[in-house]
Amino acid sequence: MTTKPANPTATTQPTTPCTPLKAPPPLDPTPTFEMRFTSTPRGARLARRLAAVRLDEWGIPYGTDPHDAIVLIVAELTANAVRHGHVPGRDFRLRLHTTPDGGTVRVEVTDTRAERHPCRPTVPKGAPDMEETGRGLLLVSQLATCWDWHPRPDGPGKTVWAEYAFPARL
Repeated sequence: MTTKPANPTATTQPTTPCTPLKAPPPLDPTPTFEMRFTSTPRGARLARRLAAVRLDEWGIPYGTDPHDAIVLIVAELTANAVRHGHVPGRDFRLRLHTTPDGGTVRVEVTDTRAERHPCRPTVPKGAPDMEETGRGLLLVSQLATCWDWHPRPDGPGKTVWAEYAFPARL
């Protein structure tokens, strides 16, 4: 049963002090996308597509040279992780992030194969009938400002990374 208040028009005062509302945290100045994918061609394709969507959300629109170059770098590095870094039952990880000034996008692909390391690509002079495979890192070296690899810090494997620096902001 309820009781009737003494004065129905009176206002009540809170018994405990209210804490002021906090402003929402500022947006991350360095957007990051990180996800694990199955070490299959389907996983590499999904990584490429999600990277393309994320770049567009970050203001690097579809159809621009920077967008296409970064997506191609992602495609080559993830394909290499599937083809050369595959360990049964293990995934690969893709991480994209920008520098605080937004002038560079870094692509990192981590796999769990420790004994196979990427080597610097070379193009033999006068080789018009090159194989259909084996040019992925050559493309990456031409599109990226710099690239390299390092041992995976949190387990077996390696991380291959590439940085794309914008010639001029879009």
